[in-house]
Amino acid sequence: MQVFSMIELIRAKRDGKELTPEEIQFFVSSVVNSKVDDAQIGAFLMAAFLNGLSSEETYILTKSMTNSGTTFDWPIHWTGTVVDKHSTGGMGDKTSLVLAPALAACGLRVPMISGRGLDLTGGTLDKLVSIPGFSVNLHRKEMELLVESVGCCIVGQTDDIVPADKILYRIRDATATVNNENLIVASVISKKAAESLDALVLDIKVGDGAFMKDIKTGESLAHKLVVYTLFLYLHKNLEREKFMNSIKYFFTIL
Repeated sequence: MQVFSMIELIRAKRDGKELTPEEIQFFVSSVVNSKVDDAQIGAFLMAAFLNGLSSEETYILTKSMTNSGTTFDWPIHWTGTVVDKHSTGGMGDKTSLVLAPALAACGLRVPMISGRGLDLTGGTLDKLVSIPGFSVNLHRKEMELLVESVGCCIVGQTDDIVPADKILYRIRDATATVNNENLIVASVISKKAAESLDALVLDIKVGDGAFMKDIKTGESLAHKLVVYTLFLYLHKNLEREKFMNSIKYFFTIL
């Protein structure tokens, strides 16, 4: 991989320039391999937050985050049954806790990679770790065993499952760079792409208790989530038209 100066990447993004795919891949690799400190990651995120990311930058960032760790390859006889739902986050959101086991009870497989709280919201993982002895830090083999035996699991990002998102997620929360559509897209879709899904439902939270404050901004985020999901082809064996019918979204007013 070509080596770049992290300071130059930050300066370029600060000045509103578009980064090349190689520069973004270098940034993500540096994050995962501890070649860049939190201050520089925060500076990069703030520059991206203020000046935005182009469509190409968002796509490469999402793809690089997905490939920063392992991705799943499910048994062939599970084809058509591996599904998930992701919420964009909001106060009091507990949908995943009910939905994952309900889908598993219907014979589906739900390898849910979730997140902790951001900004004003409490995350699904925060609720689960409040249960004594409950662990959300599972490795790939442990996830596969759970999905095979009980049909679902809810876990967080780890050092081998979307590790780039684990780091960027934490620093976005600490640097007030949460509420940015392209950074949200990269975070959400990198996790879902790593799961190698057959179908995905997106729960777009809007209102005073969510990051998106109204339907208009919610629709903008929903559109981007669907578009970049299609770009990445969550399940590469599916035809484009078939997978387009496997992505749905709805709005929850908080």
